Amino acid sequence: MQESILVIIIHIKMEEEMDLSSLNSIAQSMVAPNKGILAADESTPTIGKRFATIDTESTESSRQTYRNMLFTAPSISDYISGVILFDETIRQTTNDGVPFAEYLTSLGIVPGIKVDKGAKDLPMHPGETVTEGLDGLRERLEEYYSLGARFAKWRAVIGIGDNQPSMACIDVNAHALARYSALCQEAKMVPIVEPEILMDGNHSIETCFDVTTKVLDHVFKVLEDQKVALNGIILKPNMVISGTDASDRADVATVATATVKCLSENVPDEVPGIAFLSGGQTSEEATAHLSAMNEMGPHPWQLSFSYGRALQAQPLNAWAGADENLKSGQDAFLKRSRLNSLARTGNYNPQMEEAD
Repeated sequence: MQESILVIIIHIKMEEEMDLSSLNSIAQSMVAPNKGILAADESTPTIGKRFATIDTESTESSRQTYRNMLFTAPSISDYISGVILFDETIRQTTNDGVPFAEYLTSLGIVPGIKVDKGAKDLPMHPGETVTEGLDGLRERLEEYYSLGARFAKWRAVIGIGDNQPSMACIDVNAHALARYSALCQEAKMVPIVEPEILMDGNHSIETCFDVTTKVLDHVFKVLEDQKVALNGIILKPNMVISGTDASDRADVATVATATVKCLSENVPDEVPGIAFLSGGQTSEEATAHLSAMNEMGPHPWQLSFSYGRALQAQPLNAWAGADENLKSGQDAFLKRSRLNSLARTGNYNPQMEEAD
């Protein structure tokens, strides 16, 4: 009887080790050298706002056309290792009828899915939010896995202001990130852990450093409390950067130095990779900052990118909603992706922006 119990325990441990190994393998693929993650998970209202800037109506058909333009760009897999999809998008297909997730997988690109339900007002804390979406998440993850997703994304939104963020805001968002992460790993999916400190405001880079330190420290404590395997996650943080309205904004070298210092002090070495969000930076700023950080390497984790607007703003404008501009849109997307690929090794130069 005791021998039978021992055999069962050994099998359970072996299965757990296999699952963790698989998660780590997926995470490593997501931050593969010279590549990064395309965040194409804009909600329907958000992509509607983006389309409005190019006078294009946001319909299911136009959204499929736009995403198909990005995903089927020639040689995309040279620069992109993963794509975050939205619920609608993971159910759509290429123009040839191949499900997007299946098509990306065939290129060696890992498909992922946004699973949070957005930031909602935090009760009793005016101006602060908590991200919702935990209810029913286990079942949704099972469905997304069957649709081909192998990682997920959850974004916590934390602002800097007078007496903000509060510890309550940091705590509830860290707890939600940890519960989401545990559910993802249970479902054999890698969680992207995204605690975003917003650029909005006139705060200094020093304030951003202090807040980012406090948030990351707490997030990792709660992740460990929830028994999340740190070698099976990807961290998607903000860079340590001056507020958008700061009177004296820090330069590229200062941002790079402060960000690497903050991460080195707060991110455990076993985390496979850090894929930065662009957070309102221009395309050029996001690439320059990433390159400067990688130039300071080597680092214990891969320093990669998971950009939305910083990868899409230029191709969106080049496409402008017109079928005759699809190739121009792809060319703009590939150029932006290639420049960020160069930034992965610290080899980006702003002069490259002018080259064809």
